[in-house]
Amino acid sequence: MRSVELIESWPVTNASVAVISAAGETLAAHGDQDRVYRLASVTKLLTAYAALVAVEEGAVELDDAAGPEGATIRHLLAHTAGYDFAERTIRATPGDRRIYSNAGFEVLAEVIAERSGIDFAAYVREAVLLPLGMESTDFAGSPAAGASSTAGDLAAFAAELQNPRLLHRATLTEATTVAFPGRKGVLPGFGRQDPNDWGLGFEIRDGKSPHWTGSSSSPQTFGHFGQAGTFVWVDPQAQVACVALTDRNFGPWAAEVWPVFTDAVLGELGS
Repeated sequence: MRSVELIESWPVTNASVAVISAAGETLAAHGDQDRVYRLASVTKLLTAYAALVAVEEGAVELDDAAGPEGATIRHLLAHTAGYDFAERTIRATPGDRRIYSNAGFEVLAEVIAERSGIDFAAYVREAVLLPLGMESTDFAGSPAAGASSTAGDLAAFAAELQNPRLLHRATLTEATTVAFPGRKGVLPGFGRQDPNDWGLGFEIRDGKSPHWTGSSSSPQTFGHFGQAGTFVWVDPQAQVACVALTDRNFGPWAAEVWPVFTDAVLGELGS
């Protein structure tokens, strides 16, 4: 298969990849599925999912005040609270701009911990990791970028993102629909995008160019990539998801090979 040949040509020492159907079946896998990798910002998907569980459990509501004056949990999840990338400095009025923010996700986790009365890392374990059998995932450090996991564990999460058991379907649909449409912003590694569409914790491909998914990926494709050389995407139109973990930090190499690989996967599924 061309997709396997492409993985083997990546300039990395180790890569673990899985392709998962909407029914939760692993259609293809390459590399050690039990090898633990740093997730970097793919961690945000786990944080966002736990936040959505907290909403359904009634611990918080999306429009509860959180963060800067005028901001809400919804703003924090959608990177529109106005925070700087790394510092809790306010760079914009809430809702005005899409500023990708680790700081915003750290505040989000603190708010949920305070209002639920449960340490956030423990909340993620109880609400997401244990129910999905993600026993090799370590949710430690920053809720924006501190977790580590395996392709096998993330395959279970990718199955959940296509056929949710922990959330109502309507909640996931809202989270993977554009929040605060039309906001401009910078997509890390790929420059300024107009619009820079995101849902609630999930980046949405829409018409972005350049992008880390493929040219044949549907506009509805959602997910996240991490600076550790990792990604998870779900293409609802193709009814498939893909997880890729590597041991080389994101850079021009990834921006070059990931879209080609994604197009190969989608092409093989459609052939």
